[in-house]
Amino acid sequence: MERQERADAARNRRAILRAAEELLRRHPPDQVSVERVAVAAGVGKGTVFHRFGSRTGLMRELMSERARELDKAVAEGPPPLGPGAPPVERLVAFLGAVAELAARNGNLVAAHEHAVATSRSEPRETNPIYAGWHRHVTALITEGRPDVDADEIAHLLLGSLHMEPIASRLRAGDSARLARSFAALAEGLLGRPAP
Repeated sequence: MERQERADAARNRRAILRAAEELLRRHPPDQVSVERVAVAAGVGKGTVFHRFGSRTGLMRELMSERARELDKAVAEGPPPLGPGAPPVERLVAFLGAVAELAARNGNLVAAHEHAVATSRSEPRETNPIYAGWHRHVTALITEGRPDVDADEIAHLLLGSLHMEPIASRLRAGDSARLARSFAALAEGLLGRPAP
């Protein structure tokens, strides 16, 4: 009996995440409520809350699934995104990958941001995705420029993703301009990569 419940729970989890993703593909983030996701997934609203705790938890899990691939590439992939490249090359590659991920998942990023911003219990800095990205960017800046406040600069770089002019371009699918700007900032800070 327990095995069947686990299979049902796994099936419900997948259905809920698929429903949320599909709704975000077709609707603005503020129109994707837990109730709407539950109906689209064919489960009760209580099931969504039981599995994810809140709309914030649901959006965090969906965003985490998108971020896992990037995290794996950073930890184990080939350079320059993965280990083995100079810090400036890794920083340019990482910030470009973040911009691309944000553009491919514009409504999800917006919904995740809105959920985090309206959550009374979780400031952005403690969000696991943001915290992981911040640690990585901080480490790269520290490696390349130990004389600067890498922690604060990492917040400035990643925080720009949440500014409305940037966020609106990302929701429209335009990551190239932001990636070029990130590259210019990273190269200005850490120096141009060797030819």
